[in-house]
Amino acid sequence: MNSGGGTRPERAQRLYIGGEWVEPAGGHYEVVNPADESVVGLAPEASPAQVEEAARAAAAAFGAWSRTEPRERAAILDRAADIIQRECEPWAALARAETGAPTGIARGMQVGVGVSRFRRYATGALEPVERGLPPQVTEAGPMGRAAVLGALEVRQPVGVVTCITSYNNPWANPAGKVAPALAMGNTVVVKPAPQDPLSVFKMAQALAEAGVPAGVVNVVGGQSAGVGEAAVASPHVDMVSFTGSTAVGQRIAEVCGRTMKRQLMELGGKGAAVVLEDADLDAAVLGIGTTFSFYSGQICTAPTRVIVHRSVYGELVGKLTGYLAHMRVGDPAERGTVVGPVISAAHRDRVESYIELGRKEGARIAYGGERPVVGGSGKGFYVAPTLLVDCTNDMRVVREEIFGPVVVVVPFDGGEEEAVALANDSDFGLLSYVWSGDVARAFRVARRLRAGGVGVNTIGRNMEAPFGGFKRSGVGRDVGSYALHAYSEVQSIVWPG
Repeated sequence: MNSGGGTRPERAQRLYIGGEWVEPAGGHYEVVNPADESVVGLAPEASPAQVEEAARAAAAAFGAWSRTEPRERAAILDRAADIIQRECEPWAALARAETGAPTGIARGMQVGVGVSRFRRYATGALEPVERGLPPQVTEAGPMGRAAVLGALEVRQPVGVVTCITSYNNPWANPAGKVAPALAMGNTVVVKPAPQDPLSVFKMAQALAEAGVPAGVVNVVGGQSAGVGEAAVASPHVDMVSFTGSTAVGQRIAEVCGRTMKRQLMELGGKGAAVVLEDADLDAAVLGIGTTFSFYSGQICTAPTRVIVHRSVYGELVGKLTGYLAHMRVGDPAERGTVVGPVISAAHRDRVESYIELGRKEGARIAYGGERPVVGGSGKGFYVAPTLLVDCTNDMRVVREEIFGPVVVVVPFDGGEEEAVALANDSDFGLLSYVWSGDVARAFRVARRLRAGGVGVNTIGRNMEAPFGGFKRSGVGRDVGSYALHAYSEVQSIVWPG
């Protein structure tokens, strides 16, 4: 709902363009708390012209910022981390209200990870950007006299980066884009997800207080598709970093291709959890169970597609069902809540439609399937954690990303060959997992999985390891030093020795 002219409401957020807080041309719309449907605040609706203004501001600021001493960029990122940490409690409460994440996740995995990523790339700003290459002896010829040529590999910032972020984590996701981009000397235009953008403006507030120069960071937003389109298509933008659905990523890639804009795409996932007959089933259940609890399944890295050997199929299903029985669905602000709501009514309906589709396709609902009522009011966008069993690989619920607290289980009868074939029979390839009591065997299977990352007997991630997807799960790699590489171009400089 837009609120146009007149007095600006107290909770109405402004855009951040060129170092100034600017009134949005399109007014404001309500950000809704998915737990109780109350209004969290009013988010700004930018016009395409304001997005272009932000891109121009970023382009104008690029020259000076790219030449800034790395230690100065590092100091600004460190100060921003200090400010976010100082404001952790109120900003975690805002993140919880916007996203529906339980308090512990909002505090630790959202704001807390935001702090750690700014810290990591404050250090990253000081990493070497030059590497000497072995000299090369060239004989006399059409290119000139005989010579010894030295060479230097130099990482240069790309330029203006549009960062389009996902709704499932309005702190970790944008911090993972903005911090390394700034560390490398790029300037940014950030377009947050329309469902929960207010936290991203707090990040801009922290950067402004930390002393980031005008135009280096710009945050625009809105519900209109035109806002995102303008942020991608602007001639001032050199690169687009996007996290979201494969379908939207494909459309962005088409626009980027027209002018050869650089891209970093982290797209959909349908993580295969291969459970071999010698696996520790309790450990596997703990890992697979995070799909239900972590962001209510709204996470592309979740092990949502379980491929389990028939000999342990019944036992695994029984253990997963028992695990689910102890998962409390409730208000994310209340102590003891494990599963909060999904982001919106539309997304709740989408997830529920997949559960019904699974039933029609022949899957059996071993647990869940009914809409929970939280607090007696019927308000909030809650989905019951649901386990679909007796599935086959041709079912849509097995092949398509549901992005909710739903796990599908596919049994197999053969050996590793069949398990690998089932796991790889997917359009996606972000993160997959293998559970086996034989670590050598698990690594052998992991090497054959067509996925950007594989967890062996764990869902944990090493935050220095490259992150990204095979197939339709994305393009490029980030995290750790790989993110610094993603937001840079490689230049070679050659000279006579």
